[in-house]
Amino acid sequence: EDIQNELVMADDKAINSVIVEIRAGTGGDEAAIFAHDLYTMYTRYAETRRWKIEQLDFSATERNGFREVIFSIKGSGVWSELGYESGGHRVQRVPETESQGRVHTSAATVAVLPEPEEIDVVINPADVLEHVSRAGGPGGQGVNKLNSAIKLEHVPTGITVSMRDQKSQHKNRAKAWRILRSRIYEKIEGERRAERDSQRKNMIGSGDRSSKIRTYNFPQNRVTDHRINLSLYNLDKIMTGDMGEIVKALQQYDIQQRVENL
Repeated sequence: EDIQNELVMADDKAINSVIVEIRAGTGGDEAAIFAHDLYTMYTRYAETRRWKIEQLDFSATERNGFREVIFSIKGSGVWSELGYESGGHRVQRVPETESQGRVHTSAATVAVLPEPEEIDVVINPADVLEHVSRAGGPGGQGVNKLNSAIKLEHVPTGITVSMRDQKSQHKNRAKAWRILRSRIYEKIEGERRAERDSQRKNMIGSGDRSSKIRTYNFPQNRVTDHRINLSLYNLDKIMTGDMGEIVKALQQYDIQQRVENL
C-alpha cells in the first residue's frame, strides 16, 4: 500500500517549490483581513515544516488586510501538501467593524501554482511584451522617480503579470518572470490533465479557483472542507498554522481517488 501511494503521488512530491496567490473577494475590509489571516495560516504552517518563504508582491489595506498577496514557499513535498488549497475560501464571523454583533460572510480566493524549474517550461522571449512604468504608491520620492514597475504580457496565452514591489527594475523583472512562468506552466499542465484524464475533475487537486472549497466558521470554531465533507472543531488552532490534520485528510482522499482511477 505504501509503494502504491508513493507511486500515485510521485510526480506531486517531486515539486518542491510553489507560488501562492491570495486575493480578497466579496466582503470589503473584512475579506482583506481574512486574506491576511489565510496568509498567516499558510506561512506559519510552512514554518513548522521548515520550508522557506519568500515575499513576492502584496497590496495592503489600512486595516491590516491584503487585497492581494503573492509569495513562494520552497521545501520538500510542499506541492503535495499545499496543492489542495486552490479555490474559494469563505469566512463566517463578526467583523471588528460590526457594532451590532452580526455574523458576516466574506470570501477570498487562493491559487497554489507549482513553480517549475526554467527547463520545465520554455517561453519564447519574443512572445512576451514588456511594459516599463513608474512605480507609484508608498515608498517615498525615490520610488516615484524610477521607471521600476514591470508588466509582462505573454501574447499566446494572454497572461499578464505586473510587479512594482521593488525599487529595482531588475528585481521586479526577475520576480515577474517567475510568476509568469508559473502561471503559464499551470495553464499548460491544466490542459494536459484535461486531455489525459477526464476524471481529473473528480479529484480534489483540480485547482479551480471559482469553486468554494472551504468554510471557516468562527462562532462555531469549525472549519469545513466541502470536497471531502470534513468538519473539524479546532479552527482556532488551524488559523495559527496547525493544518496537519486537514492536509492529511485531503492527501488520503486524493490517493484513494487516484488509485480508483488507475
